[in-house]
Amino acid sequence: MEGRKIVVVVEDVDAARTALQWTLHNLIGYGDLITLLHVFPSTRSKNKKKLRLLRLQGFQLALSFKEICNNFPNVMLQTKIEIVVAEGDQDGGKITAIVREIGASTLVVGLHDQSFLYKLAMARNNIANNFNCKVLAIKQPKPLTTGANVIPDGSTNMDFSQIEIAALSVSDVPPPKIPYKICPNPSAIIWKSRRTSRKGSS
Repeated sequence: MEGRKIVVVVEDVDAARTALQWTLHNLIGYGDLITLLHVFPSTRSKNKKKLRLLRLQGFQLALSFKEICNNFPNVMLQTKIEIVVAEGDQDGGKITAIVREIGASTLVVGLHDQSFLYKLAMARNNIANNFNCKVLAIKQPKPLTTGANVIPDGSTNMDFSQIEIAALSVSDVPPPKIPYKICPNPSAIIWKSRRTSRKGSS
């Protein structure tokens, strides 16, 4: 049985690392393929050295995410991990194209204030067909303060939101409800009396 293709967006923010950890805890199954996808910003400069540096930094960041996978129990025994680093826009267009090209079943994103999901939703009215897969947006858990100011580490503390990528639609206004009258006209109630049996004639 072929495993699922799960894409995790790699960004240098805590929410993205949390998203990967949530994926490892709750989503990954035997034979699944994890694609660690990082898109570095396009630059107007044609300086190849600068582009190589951005690509290298992106690859190093993706390797740090792969290290998180490697340290997770049994991940290497049941899943395959690949790294994709590409140049593109920061509005989600490149990510959308790569996710479709891979044929992913799920896209996992760390949700933060500058997330490309917000920009993508504002730029396009309907992006449901662009992703063509389930999108999970994982939010950074709120700090839990205890007596020792320790934040417990565990999948149960991870808050997540599943974002359904679909166009917003306003349903038609339903007609006003008419109160149902149980007995509007008592004289209109018709019933049949119980038929009495005839007594035999002598």
